[in-house]
Amino acid sequence: MVGQERLLTPRFLLVTCSGLAYFLSLGMLLPVLPLYVQNRLGGDNAEVGIAVGAFAVGAVLLRPSVGRLGDRFGRRVLMLGGAITVAVSIACYLVATSLLPLLVARVFTGFGEAAFFVGAGTMITDLAPANRRGEAISYWSVAVYGGLSFGPALGELVLNGRSYSRVWIVAAVFACIAAALAVGTKESAQFLHQDAPQSPLLHRAALAPGTVLFLGLIGLAGYTAFVPLYVRHIGLHSSKLVFLVYGCLILVVRIVGARLPDRLGPVRAGTGALGFGGTGLLIVSLWPHVAGLYVGTAVFAVGMSLLYPALLTLALQGVDDRERASVVGTFSTFFDLSQGLGALILGGVAQAGGYGATFAAGAIAAYFGLVLLRCGVDPRTRRVAAVVHADAELAEPNF
Repeated sequence: MVGQERLLTPRFLLVTCSGLAYFLSLGMLLPVLPLYVQNRLGGDNAEVGIAVGAFAVGAVLLRPSVGRLGDRFGRRVLMLGGAITVAVSIACYLVATSLLPLLVARVFTGFGEAAFFVGAGTMITDLAPANRRGEAISYWSVAVYGGLSFGPALGELVLNGRSYSRVWIVAAVFACIAAALAVGTKESAQFLHQDAPQSPLLHRAALAPGTVLFLGLIGLAGYTAFVPLYVRHIGLHSSKLVFLVYGCLILVVRIVGARLPDRLGPVRAGTGALGFGGTGLLIVSLWPHVAGLYVGTAVFAVGMSLLYPALLTLALQGVDDRERASVVGTFSTFFDLSQGLGALILGGVAQAGGYGATFAAGAIAAYFGLVLLRCGVDPRTRRVAAVVHADAELAEPNF
């Protein structure tokens, strides 16, 4: 029976473990970089946003091209090259004693992130049965958001005593582990098309879902960049426990609810994700207290758990296998834009209106994304929702 095809194979788990090591590396930087810019480089909130967002410049520039390369020459080379580039660029933070060299190194970190993300994310969909692709993306995103959630707690733990150099070294080592695991991955031969026409540089199928993703994740950029600074204004000495709670909830929802994008359909799952994400940030904004931060974080985590799997599932609907990496590359470009432009925009908001305004702006962006998704900005939203609903009713006795 097709629905019972095995998903969690050794090859699938190897790619996921490589991704977890890789995103732990990036996650470690999230709370430490803002502190480094403020405390060691003397930067303000706007410069924190620039430093955080510079990463996305490299990723956005390279992401569409690596999607095309992944369709022609395979995913493994992107994983390996991307992880090595990230490791080397993070090591360069050791000699970045002013803002400009740090920004240059961050751009190269973005180059590596673009390659690894597209390579690993596409290989995951290669290894998944077509009718379980949403579930596969959910498990894969455990590595993505698990690393980006637990990494900050690890980064602050390693920082102990403000040893920034130690954080950069450990983060580079995790990127090297990701590269070592990538060496053991294997291509799915049926998805290699060296002789096929070039896939689109920017794939139309990913534009509308990507735009909604962009709006939904702007708040995440503000959350990761400014929670490490915000906690000190409400009486906490560190944000590591906040990020740990966030990471644990992401892990639980992603594993327990792995089938939700397939069961609910991308539109309904995306609607819930945007609603929870925006509401969580609004709670943090309107309740400037430790309790407000934790309650808002819990609600926000539920939304972030479902957003990426739901919208990537929508983006891949009806796409030829020969163009899948192009879709993933285009779609994930919006992830980079959200973290880059989001950090820049919300850095300006934080500078002008404080942290409460920053979280509120992220909530407004998420709600706007919800409106776009529900109003049918992508014509597939109505068709996909109807098909998934009918399939769910037929499959109900076997669930």
